[in-house]
Amino acid sequence: MEELDLIQKVRKIEIKSKGLSNNIFAGQYHTAFKGRGMAFSEVREYQYGDSVRDIDWNVTARMDHPYVKVFEEERELTVMLLVDMSGSLDFGTSSQTQRELVTEIAATLAFAAIQNNDKVGLLFYTDHVEKFIPPQKGRKHILYLIRELLNFEPESRTTSLQAPLEFLTNAIKRRCTAFVLSDFVDNSNFQNALTISNQKHDVVAIQVYDKRMEELPNIGLVNMTDAETGMEMYVDTGSKSVRKRHNEAWNRQQARLKEMFNKSRVDSISIRTDQDFVKVLLGLFALRS
Repeated sequence: MEELDLIQKVRKIEIKSKGLSNNIFAGQYHTAFKGRGMAFSEVREYQYGDSVRDIDWNVTARMDHPYVKVFEEERELTVMLLVDMSGSLDFGTSSQTQRELVTEIAATLAFAAIQNNDKVGLLFYTDHVEKFIPPQKGRKHILYLIRELLNFEPESRTTSLQAPLEFLTNAIKRRCTAFVLSDFVDNSNFQNALTISNQKHDVVAIQVYDKRMEELPNIGLVNMTDAETGMEMYVDTGSKSVRKRHNEAWNRQQARLKEMFNKSRVDSISIRTDQDFVKVLLGLFALRS
């Protein structure tokens, strides 16, 4: 991508995503994703009903009167964006591709995070970890992430979520909120890696998909290419049985994913490329509040 085009696209995404995060997600993001725990805030005089476990014995001894420690929720988070860069994300039959939708969602989440003074990191993956950008704060860092989302060229085109999940578990030492953005066209069994990762971190799965992944149109004989393997085949979309089998395969895949997420206790949402992703994200935030 030419540098001028890239700058213009980065700016366009910044304006849209920053506006969404400022005007729509500000309050919901704060309540939907909790901090790491309780942090010390101050001391105050002991009051009836306070727990003796909260007494600050050093201050009590100096003041000759019982004082207790006051804690408040530690609001600062580390947010990790795990972004699928495999070939299937280039598919799209509406106004945008799946990859373009992933970029918009990732940018919006990133701006919502820095509004809350959170750190944001990015991990690109295919069938392995392609690139890891450690979490940092600030607008300059977010703009760098958006540039990478728009311009990064992966080595591989196939998908396996196991390696990035294992990397997340091992590389990020403190608990974080990790958004996995993918179409989840992944035949590998990442159940165990997902469960272990979600035990250490707070993993949220965001599936993006095109309506034609769910339902084929009746447009006759079509030459289709698998974006990840390069395999070509002719499909007779005029056949009711072919369209039915396609839809049944999609439903089986979705049921498998839902079972995996439920077993791993991972919150998940699905967003179609012709849908308003804002409404779906707000639904996720409301669910977690």
